[in-house]
Amino acid sequence: MRLVIDSADLPLNVSRETIQESPVFAAIKKAVTNRLLQELTKLAETDKEKFAKVWEHFGSVLKEGLYEDPERRDVLFGLARFATSAHPGGGRSLKDYVAELQANQTAIYYLLGEGLDRLSASPHLEGFRVRGIEVLLLSDPVDAFWVATAAGFDGKPFKSVTQGAADIKSIPLKETAKADEAEPEPPAATLATLYALMKQVLGEAVDDVRASDRLSSSPACLVASDRGPDRRLERLLADSGRLAMASKPVLELNPAHPLIRALAARMSASEKERLEDIIWLLFDEARLMEGEKLTDASHFAARLTRVLLDAAGAHAP
Repeated sequence: MRLVIDSADLPLNVSRETIQESPVFAAIKKAVTNRLLQELTKLAETDKEKFAKVWEHFGSVLKEGLYEDPERRDVLFGLARFATSAHPGGGRSLKDYVAELQANQTAIYYLLGEGLDRLSASPHLEGFRVRGIEVLLLSDPVDAFWVATAAGFDGKPFKSVTQGAADIKSIPLKETAKADEAEPEPPAATLATLYALMKQVLGEAVDDVRASDRLSSSPACLVASDRGPDRRLERLLADSGRLAMASKPVLELNPAHPLIRALAARMSASEKERLEDIIWLLFDEARLMEGEKLTDASHFAARLTRVLLDAAGAHAP
């Protein structure tokens, strides 16, 4: 939030920069900002509907303060309202979020991306939903920056659901999810062989291939490595020219998914070409689910055609 003076209103011998750097202006700016935040805090407490309209129109601007004004971050956290996986319509405060943490939940989880509809449908949310874990859905570009620099709220750190290991197995499944538990996974040794094969096929396209805790109904997803930035933040930095090279993603698989179990059962020399096509299609599907473009549409189309021909029992012309 900035207080700006129009240079046209200043005497000819006084620059706007001189005024804005003066101690008097700094004191005025601080007083106005503090008063504005006090009034907004009061409005949020006394008239939630009116504050909701204020946040609808100016929420993105206020969230810039979370990134640019660490001194007032606690006050702004109290004002901030979010759409979440449990409340996709928005209006959710961090205070309410923390008050309803699940057993063994130690972090505030968030998902960055473009558009609330796409975020709500993300496969990255599956493992969190079956455990009743609420996830902040952050679709404003500024979200990627403030959440990366914020230490946390009420002693709970912010953690991306698309970065590093999910680490949510200690949080119990909901009763409804227990009744619908997936089919048994293939043997660990078979899965290890499959992951090694997939990493070999995908080569430099991925950093690693591993089992996922965050998937429950989808076969695969892409996540950032434990040591890398969130993938949304990385794309924003790359688009603005502030990042020379993107890091390689980790391909996570749902070992209990029928497709992954079928792949694990088909690892033979005679199946090599078919497996390679399916592996690349799985990888491209995971990229498309994140809103990324295909790097080679012609190869994607050729692989898809071969797989469809095989499924239909036909042969390529």
